[in-house]
Amino acid sequence: MSTNLDDDRFTAVGLFTEAFVGLTARFTAQFEEHRLSAVEFEVLMRLARSPRNRLRMTDLAGQTSLSTSGVTRVVDRMDRDGLVRREACSSDRRSSYAVVTDAGLRRLDEVLPGHLALVQQWFIGQLTPDQLTGLLESLRTIRDAVNPCATAGSGESASAEAA
Repeated sequence: MSTNLDDDRFTAVGLFTEAFVGLTARFTAQFEEHRLSAVEFEVLMRLARSPRNRLRMTDLAGQTSLSTSGVTRVVDRMDRDGLVRREACSSDRRSSYAVVTDAGLRRLDEVLPGHLALVQQWFIGQLTPDQLTGLLESLRTIRDAVNPCATAGSGESASAEAA
Protein backbone atom coordinates (compact mmCIF):
# COMPACT_ATOMS: atom_id res chain seq x y z
CA MET A 1 0.00 0.00 0.00
CA SER A 2 1.44 3.35 -1.02
CA THR A 3 -0.72 5.57 1.20
CA ASN A 4 0.78 6.44 4.57
CA LEU A 5 -1.91 5.41 7.05
CA ASP A 6 -0.08 7.32 9.80
CA ASP A 7 -0.82 10.58 7.95
CA ASP A 8 -1.77 13.35 10.41
CA ARG A 9 -4.83 14.14 8.26
CA PHE A 10 -6.33 10.74 9.16
CA THR A 11 -5.44 11.28 12.80
CA ALA A 12 -6.99 14.77 12.93
CA VAL A 13 -10.29 13.71 11.39
CA GLY A 14 -10.38 10.51 13.43
CA LEU A 15 -9.78 12.28 16.74
CA PHE A 16 -12.35 14.96 15.91
CA THR A 17 -14.93 12.29 15.06
CA GLU A 18 -14.21 10.23 18.17
CA ALA A 19 -14.47 13.30 20.41
CA PHE A 20 -17.71 14.40 18.76
CA VAL A 21 -19.30 10.96 19.01
CA GLY A 22 -18.30 10.63 22.66
CA LEU A 23 -19.66 14.05 23.60
CA THR A 24 -22.85 13.49 21.62
CA ALA A 25 -23.57 10.25 23.47
CA ARG A 26 -23.21 11.97 26.84
CA PHE A 27 -25.36 14.94 25.77
CA THR A 28 -28.08 12.80 24.17
CA ALA A 29 -28.72 10.85 27.35
CA GLN A 30 -29.19 14.09 29.29
CA PHE A 31 -31.49 15.62 26.62
CA GLU A 32 -33.70 12.55 26.71
CA GLU A 33 -34.21 13.05 30.45
CA HIS A 34 -35.90 16.33 29.47
CA ARG A 35 -37.95 14.87 26.61
CA LEU A 36 -35.81 16.47 23.90
CA SER A 37 -33.84 15.03 21.03
CA ALA A 38 -30.39 16.41 20.26
CA VAL A 39 -31.73 18.16 17.16
CA GLU A 40 -34.60 19.73 19.11
CA PHE A 41 -32.07 21.05 21.63
CA GLU A 42 -30.01 22.42 18.76
CA VAL A 43 -33.05 24.19 17.29
CA LEU A 44 -34.05 25.69 20.66
CA MET A 45 -30.51 26.91 21.30
CA ARG A 46 -30.16 28.46 17.85
CA LEU A 47 -33.47 30.26 18.19
CA ALA A 48 -32.92 31.37 21.79
CA ARG A 49 -29.49 32.80 20.88
CA SER A 50 -30.80 34.69 17.84
CA PRO A 51 -32.14 38.24 17.71
CA ARG A 52 -35.79 38.29 18.86
CA ASN A 53 -35.52 34.52 19.50
CA ARG A 54 -36.25 33.77 15.85
CA LEU A 55 -34.69 32.77 12.56
CA ARG A 56 -35.95 32.36 9.04
CA MET A 57 -36.53 28.69 8.38
CA THR A 58 -33.82 28.70 5.68
CA ASP A 59 -31.33 30.30 8.08
CA LEU A 60 -32.21 27.77 10.77
CA ALA A 61 -31.48 24.97 8.30
CA GLY A 62 -28.12 26.59 7.47
CA GLN A 63 -27.19 26.82 11.13
CA THR A 64 -28.16 23.28 12.07
CA SER A 65 -27.41 19.77 10.91
CA LEU A 66 -30.77 19.70 9.08
CA SER A 67 -31.81 20.09 5.46
CA THR A 68 -34.54 22.59 4.59
CA SER A 69 -37.14 19.82 4.54
CA GLY A 70 -35.69 18.33 7.74
CA VAL A 71 -35.96 21.63 9.59
CA THR A 72 -39.58 21.92 8.42
CA ARG A 73 -40.42 18.52 9.91
CA VAL A 74 -38.65 19.27 13.21
CA VAL A 75 -40.22 22.72 13.55
CA ASP A 76 -43.66 21.28 12.77
CA ARG A 77 -43.21 18.65 15.49
CA MET A 78 -41.89 21.22 17.97
CA ASP A 79 -44.78 23.54 17.08
CA ARG A 80 -47.25 20.75 17.94
CA ASP A 81 -45.40 20.34 21.26
CA GLY A 82 -45.62 24.09 21.94
CA LEU A 83 -41.85 24.67 21.98
CA VAL A 84 -41.69 26.84 18.86
CA ARG A 85 -44.15 28.60 16.58
CA ARG A 86 -44.06 29.82 13.03
CA GLU A 87 -44.44 33.48 12.10
CA ALA A 88 -45.04 34.82 8.64
CA CYS A 89 -42.36 37.07 7.20
CA SER A 90 -43.90 40.48 6.47
CA SER A 91 -41.38 41.30 3.71
CA ASP A 92 -41.44 37.93 1.89
CA ARG A 93 -44.60 35.82 1.72
CA ARG A 94 -42.54 32.77 0.74
CA SER A 95 -40.55 32.87 3.98
CA SER A 96 -41.48 32.20 7.55
CA TYR A 97 -39.73 32.38 10.87
CA ALA A 98 -39.32 29.77 13.56
CA VAL A 99 -39.70 31.43 16.95
CA VAL A 100 -38.97 29.85 20.32
CA THR A 101 -41.99 30.06 22.65
CA ASP A 102 -42.04 30.70 26.39
CA ALA A 103 -42.54 26.95 26.86
CA GLY A 104 -39.45 26.32 24.71
CA LEU A 105 -37.43 28.76 26.80
CA ARG A 106 -38.63 27.06 29.99
CA ARG A 107 -37.57 23.68 28.59
CA LEU A 108 -34.12 25.13 27.86
CA ASP A 109 -33.97 26.49 31.41
CA GLU A 110 -34.59 22.94 32.66
CA VAL A 111 -31.97 21.37 30.39
CA LEU A 112 -29.16 23.90 30.47
CA PRO A 113 -27.78 23.44 34.01
CA GLY A 114 -27.16 19.72 33.43
CA HIS A 115 -25.96 20.30 29.88
CA LEU A 116 -23.47 22.95 30.95
CA ALA A 117 -22.21 20.66 33.70
CA LEU A 118 -21.54 17.95 31.08
CA VAL A 119 -19.88 20.47 28.75
CA GLN A 120 -17.64 21.59 31.59
CA GLN A 121 -16.81 18.08 32.75
CA TRP A 122 -16.19 16.39 29.41
CA PHE A 123 -15.18 19.22 27.06
CA ILE A 124 -14.16 22.64 28.38
CA GLY A 125 -12.81 21.26 31.64
CA GLN A 126 -10.39 19.05 29.70
CA LEU A 127 -8.62 22.11 28.22
CA THR A 128 -6.45 24.91 29.51
CA PRO A 129 -7.72 28.44 28.76
CA ASP A 130 -5.12 28.79 25.97
CA GLN A 131 -6.11 25.44 24.47
CA LEU A 132 -9.77 26.48 24.53
CA THR A 133 -9.02 29.79 22.81
CA GLY A 134 -7.03 28.02 20.11
CA LEU A 135 -9.71 25.37 19.65
CA LEU A 136 -12.49 27.95 19.29
CA GLU A 137 -10.48 29.92 16.73
CA SER A 138 -9.70 26.73 14.80
CA LEU A 139 -13.29 25.49 14.86
CA ARG A 140 -14.59 28.86 13.61
CA THR A 141 -12.09 28.81 10.76
CA ILE A 142 -13.11 25.30 9.73
CA ARG A 143 -16.83 26.01 10.21
CA ASP A 144 -16.66 29.14 8.06
CA ALA A 145 -14.89 27.21 5.29
CA VAL A 146 -17.20 24.17 5.22
CA ASN A 147 -20.48 25.85 6.24
CA PRO A 148 -20.48 29.54 5.27
CA CYS A 149 -24.25 29.72 5.98
CA ALA A 150 -23.75 28.77 9.62
CA THR A 151 -24.25 32.31 10.90
CA ALA A 152 -27.03 33.33 8.50
CA GLY A 153 -29.67 35.31 10.35
CA SER A 154 -27.61 35.53 13.52
CA GLY A 155 -26.52 38.72 15.19
CA GLU A 156 -23.31 38.73 13.12
CA SER A 157 -25.02 38.74 9.75
CA ALA A 158 -28.16 40.59 10.91
CA SER A 159 -25.97 43.58 11.78
CA ALA A 160 -24.39 43.49 8.34
CA GLU A 161 -27.83 43.31 6.67
CA ALA A 162 -29.06 46.34 8.59
CA ALA A 163 -26.10 48.44 7.43
